[in-house]
Amino acid sequence: MNTDDVGNTLRQGHCAPCEGGVPPLDTSEAARLMSGLHPDWRLVEDGGAITRELRFANFHDTMAFVNALAWIAHREDHHPDLEVGYGRCRIRYSTHAINGLSQNDFICAAHIDALNA
Repeated sequence: MNTDDVGNTLRQGHCAPCEGGVPPLDTSEAARLMSGLHPDWRLVEDGGAITRELRFANFHDTMAFVNALAWIAHREDHHPDLEVGYGRCRIRYSTHAINGLSQNDFICAAHIDALNA
């Protein structure tokens, strides 16, 4: 599957409930899914999370983005850790129930990429 196919699959996907009991994605699968995301996403914590920081012109634009992101998180029932400040928002995804990355993290990241396109 090429990079465009990975990105399209993620953008069209929806999160599945994760109650634990499954292993987190290994680094090779995480790297494959990263290929479908905006290049500003970074794999961190030895593959246990992904993060991206976005910049905005002002606080109002930042908060409009955060509110749209919150709607996506609510709809998918998968919620990131956010750090918000004037003109910036740092997003961190990790699936807490499995203490690492799941496909849900990449699906939500792809939806955010589409929002910020």
